[in-house]
Amino acid sequence: MESSLWDELQRRMGELRDFGSVVGLLTWDQETFMPKGSAEARAVQLSAMQALIHERLTDPRLGELLEAAAADADETRAAMVRNLARERARAVKVPPRLVRELAETQARAVEAWRAARSERRFALFQPWLERLLELRREQADAIGGGAERYDALLDAHEPGMSVARIEPLFAELERALVPIVATLADGQRPPAWDYAGLRFPADAQWEFTLHLLGEMGFDLERGRQDRSTHPFTDGIHRDDVRLTTRIAEEEPFLAIFSTIHEGGHGLYEQNLPADHARDPIGQAASMGLHESQSRLWENMIGRSLAFWRRQLPALRRFFPAQLEGVEPEAIYAAVNQVRRSPIRTDADEVTYNLHILLRFQLELAMLRGDLRVADLPGAWNERMRRDVGIEPLHDGEGVLQDIHWAWAEFGYFPTYTLGNLYAAILRERIDVDLGGLDRVIEEGSLHAVRDWLVERVHAVGHRWDAEEIVERATGQKLTVAPFLRYLREKYGALYGAAL
Repeated sequence: MESSLWDELQRRMGELRDFGSVVGLLTWDQETFMPKGSAEARAVQLSAMQALIHERLTDPRLGELLEAAAADADETRAAMVRNLARERARAVKVPPRLVRELAETQARAVEAWRAARSERRFALFQPWLERLLELRREQADAIGGGAERYDALLDAHEPGMSVARIEPLFAELERALVPIVATLADGQRPPAWDYAGLRFPADAQWEFTLHLLGEMGFDLERGRQDRSTHPFTDGIHRDDVRLTTRIAEEEPFLAIFSTIHEGGHGLYEQNLPADHARDPIGQAASMGLHESQSRLWENMIGRSLAFWRRQLPALRRFFPAQLEGVEPEAIYAAVNQVRRSPIRTDADEVTYNLHILLRFQLELAMLRGDLRVADLPGAWNERMRRDVGIEPLHDGEGVLQDIHWAWAEFGYFPTYTLGNLYAAILRERIDVDLGGLDRVIEEGSLHAVRDWLVERVHAVGHRWDAEEIVERATGQKLTVAPFLRYLREKYGALYGAAL
């Protein structure tokens, strides 16, 4: 490709990334410091930016440049072109009328969902979900490219993944998890720290979360942490990464694990390849790979006994009276309680994936036309009884608990489980390469874990799709075996159970 044409294409790539950063900054502010009365103005601003991005992405000239560049033999350039061409193809194939109708229906559906959840009445949300499902089917048909409609929606969050790839993996995982959950949830729990009735001042919790970010290697000169109702991470730029956490004075682990979780996301964003910050390689490869980073840090590191042997003295400095006489083993048991819960966000790491598999199978059935929206609450409750062993008391803690379907985010839920599977594969390789992960954690060498992830995952960016990145990093293909080994070893020892 002629250098002048490549320069033009790179300029357009950079512009699209810059516009995306502006959207990120606007949405981060919307969830943190924006005045309540600014909501309408912010909606207009975001709409204008999204329209501008869509206009630039679907510009015929960009298509010409990508077509010319497709013949370039350079591997790096090919990855840039492949990523942007994939994004553009999705945008071009979907009619503007459908884009507008989806956006308008989503906005109204969210309000209907809030009312339905408040009144615990699925019937109030049902017609909106039916319409969103129709629109997503139309969008999937327009995009095409897969054996299933669902593939087109899944690809938006997990490029290169398909139903044919994940359905047998998820079925294998479900078969293994159901008896494990039954054994642990109905078994004798290990003695755990009981902190009920204790108060943990917010300012001290905040300082401890900043200590944890430092231990993890998150750069507070290129990022920051704030508070929000629902913790999240916004990677505005690799040098401007925003985290939020949530603090409750009666529940110290809420802030601790929110910070570790979002810190895992934040490390990924901060360590994407610097020389590709303004092109399509300089971004996370998938939502599943992103989730693998947060789950690895939160659960496989943060909920380990080695972590609390290291961090309890630091936590005790902030809360000496509350932690008097408390040993690491008691905290370890407290943060690894296995309980059946109807609420996904309250679920422990053993039961969590059953919640995701339920949602995946239900939305797949709806997309295929095998499940009517009107029958969704009954199907939900039956699956909860069968797999998790608990039935929601009402639609508010059942089928209406997540906002994702009101946002029409079909295809997103599987990325949570993919993240757990990727995390376990990465963990096993880190354990080998660093000569024992627990030893590294207990010695306080978390920067070594960060550095391993930077080299093998973060700095790769989106040079390849997520599964290939993990396989290149570990030599292991996507499989459920490492995750099941992790659960059986950890919880079998903690609960004294044969799993």
